[in-house]
Amino acid sequence: MTAMLDFKDVELYYDHVYALKGVSLHVNKGETVALIGANGAGKSSILRAITGLAKPKSGSVTFEQARVDGTDPSAIVKRGIAMVPEGRRVFPFMSVKDNLLMGAFTRSDKADIQKTLDNILTRFPRLKERYTQAAGTLSGGEQQMMVIGRALMAKPKLLLLDEPSLGIAPKLVQDIARSIVAINRDEGVSVLLVEQNSRMALSISHRAYAMATGNVVIEGNSKELLHDDRIKAAYLGGEV
Repeated sequence: MTAMLDFKDVELYYDHVYALKGVSLHVNKGETVALIGANGAGKSSILRAITGLAKPKSGSVTFEQARVDGTDPSAIVKRGIAMVPEGRRVFPFMSVKDNLLMGAFTRSDKADIQKTLDNILTRFPRLKERYTQAAGTLSGGEQQMMVIGRALMAKPKLLLLDEPSLGIAPKLVQDIARSIVAINRDEGVSVLLVEQNSRMALSISHRAYAMATGNVVIEGNSKELLHDDRIKAAYLGGEV
């Protein structure tokens, strides 16, 4: 099977500091793949390389059998890749409605945009309740739901999520985890999930890559990795 996303032998550095040292991974159509590891392991650098926000020194990034490394970020969105950045990054003085509609900036099909919007409000009923509120008045968890919804407004084939559980109340983390599973299952959107909450990431993904200092150190089936002693010791709080 040809991978939807093929990230091959990528080296990336900022100034003279390596962020990625020949990293390879792939995401198949319909999969949820997790990237786990500590801060500074290189997880977010992979997302930056995929979205065109950072240019690899060497290696290649291929999406649906076409090279995208070195491509303008807006063109990558049009190809079907959308990212939810770390830290939510909402437009605080704009309404929930207008924040969501910002995600459809590459689209002109008004009727279909409204259909996508209706689907997102059904998936995240809290957003429907707060539809006219300024985004800055929402809780952290509600803002995270909104930025996931904003990314879905682009109708992506591949959704990149950068630390969606960061700084969010445990109850809402569960809601967001369930929504990621549902987006993948019900809408057929492939997902690449970057998470420090390794247990959550492994619980909702099909496969995973564990990273340390710019390298992939372990990869495999997520359910198996949950019971892998190396993963337990290094990424799940030492529960061996």
